[in-house]
Amino acid sequence: MAKGLRELKRKIKSTQNMKQITKAMEMIAAANLRKAQNAAESARPYADKMKEVISSIAAGTKDAIHPMLQKRPIRKTGYLVITSDRGLAGGYNANVLRMVMNKIKERHKSPDEYVVFVIGRKGRDFFRKRNIPLADEVTGLPDSPRFSDIKEIASKAVQYFADEKYDQLFLVYNKFNSPISQTPVERQLLPLADVTTEGPITDYEYEPSAEEVLGVLLPKYAETLIYSALLEGKASEFGARMTAMGNATKNATEMISGLTLQYNRARQASITQEITEIVAGANALS
Repeated sequence: MAKGLRELKRKIKSTQNMKQITKAMEMIAAANLRKAQNAAESARPYADKMKEVISSIAAGTKDAIHPMLQKRPIRKTGYLVITSDRGLAGGYNANVLRMVMNKIKERHKSPDEYVVFVIGRKGRDFFRKRNIPLADEVTGLPDSPRFSDIKEIASKAVQYFADEKYDQLFLVYNKFNSPISQTPVERQLLPLADVTTEGPITDYEYEPSAEEVLGVLLPKYAETLIYSALLEGKASEFGARMTAMGNATKNATEMISGLTLQYNRARQASITQEITEIVAGANALS
């Protein structure tokens, strides 16, 4: 009985320690979530303005046709996948990676038909275990990433399309809906499908020409969309981690309550047994 009580007491202490850790991780994730949300919201006006300018150029100049705006026969496909470096974030990584693998199985018959770029250690390790070659990878990003942190892989992914190493590029990441809701999405990045001419067209004067301005802006716009997706992914990661750690803290609290009740019952049974033995011994002596 004494051994069983010691074991229960050890389990209670261990669970209490785990609860302190998960609670601290929940609070850290909540603080990082606010920063990530602000960063994602701050990046949107820049991307929206670039889209407006590009739409105006494309609509106002019939001869301003850029390869990044034109569809071509699909011989090879590129995927840029955004994951996290760390786990303990619920289904954050698993949902994105499952979507990528489903799309690859659905569209391709051999590894020669696709190329994968990956951001995040979890994604890199996932693809390596499955012997899927990576065109490029980025790991070890800070909690508040800057554009310079992913500029190289973003530029390379865009350049591969320009060099016709593949004919379309998809961006796969978690879209942030709320701290408790993140949705894995696949977005066609290239050719640029979301550059439309809806709404009023602003008349700009260009120097040296509209074609050359478009040639500079389009790659930068594509890179900006990658960075915006990364910021959305970071907000989703912290939201998922905050929710996962909150659930873990709640479960730990329930476990502690159950173990404490079990401990008290066992202790009461032990005391009752000792009293019974004392009374029995006293009766035997009398």
